[in-house]
Amino acid sequence: MTIKLYYTSPSITSWKTTITSSQKDGDTYIVTLAETAFYPEGGGQPSDCGTIEAIPVMDVFEENGEVYHRLSSLPASSSVHCEIDAQRRWDHTQQHSGQHLLSAVCIELLDAHTKSFHLGRDIVSIDLDTPTLSEQQLLAIEDQANMLIYNNIPIKTYYVSQEEAKKLPFRKLPELDGDIRVVEIQGIDISACCGTHVSRTGEIGIIKLLKTEKHRGMTRLFFKCGRRALDDYQTSHRLLTSLSQHFGAHREMLANVLYKLEAENKEYQKQLQHMKQMMARIEAEGIVQEANDSSIVFRIYEDLPSKDLQIIASEVVTHYQKTAILATKAESRLIIVKSPSHSFHAGNVLKQQLEATNGKGGGNDRQAQAVFPTNDELISFIQQLQNGLSTHT
Repeated sequence: MTIKLYYTSPSITSWKTTITSSQKDGDTYIVTLAETAFYPEGGGQPSDCGTIEAIPVMDVFEENGEVYHRLSSLPASSSVHCEIDAQRRWDHTQQHSGQHLLSAVCIELLDAHTKSFHLGRDIVSIDLDTPTLSEQQLLAIEDQANMLIYNNIPIKTYYVSQEEAKKLPFRKLPELDGDIRVVEIQGIDISACCGTHVSRTGEIGIIKLLKTEKHRGMTRLFFKCGRRALDDYQTSHRLLTSLSQHFGAHREMLANVLYKLEAENKEYQKQLQHMKQMMARIEAEGIVQEANDSSIVFRIYEDLPSKDLQIIASEVVTHYQKTAILATKAESRLIIVKSPSHSFHAGNVLKQQLEATNGKGGGNDRQAQAVFPTNDELISFIQQLQNGLSTHT
């Protein structure tokens, strides 16, 4: 059976050992080692990464007490040098220990128990058996958890028998056979856990709560610990400092500045929309005058967006009871807005005319639109459409 260095010597990240077994599994190989510091996935904690004789370890898992390592190829010799990704291991250790501390605080302050734990690459979360958490409660949890970190409380790991386990105040008594591995934050929490942990709470560094979400009647609480929390703060600080300098406002006033800009932008958008409507009315009048007595008007624009074409076309239909077919070279796009006085189906006519082209589009009885790979094809299609609709004018 493999000696589990991640328990007996948790600080080891580089060691020499012997391959004790190997087997082919599809395009990969699975090996066991005499000693391993590679933590297998379990207890909500992902497995370690690293190399065996410079061959990347693809996966580490445990079955029946044995630890298995998946490799893309076999080392040339059974004597191997192994290294784990120390930064990844330390990150997982900080997050996992932080989760134990946070779960204990949630019980202490709110009697909210952790039902599941997920340690992701960027964010960690726990599901608490409470429907909601207020801002005040979240602040109290965060303050208490970090106070316990500052107190630098010892964290011990040890094994107990089934009988001994019954005498310990576990958060949840584990349903396991044989000896049980215990992680104890002295005076704070006792849990059964197979994961890696720091030796004192101070090594967690900091706990920062991020957000909550409702999840199956519970509250999913997202957080970061240690280096992750520091990285997050540094990113946020850089962003806030940059925005503060850009807008010439202190960080405390930045939200008010942005709210004011948002309100001003909404007002400008209203004014812009009003001006566009006025311009569309003028443009529609000009199009209709040029079309003389035709009941279908055509116009190609160089750089107007299709949204503006919609406004102009609506003015043509509403005020002059004519069908508008407008196009823009800026998007190689054409739109049709049909007058109620015409009996043809705009979408069907467009699809029929598109069959012999590279354009794509469709629509309903009143409106349709199409887009083309090039403006030359757009212009050619408009000429084709004019001829095809000549019977409807």
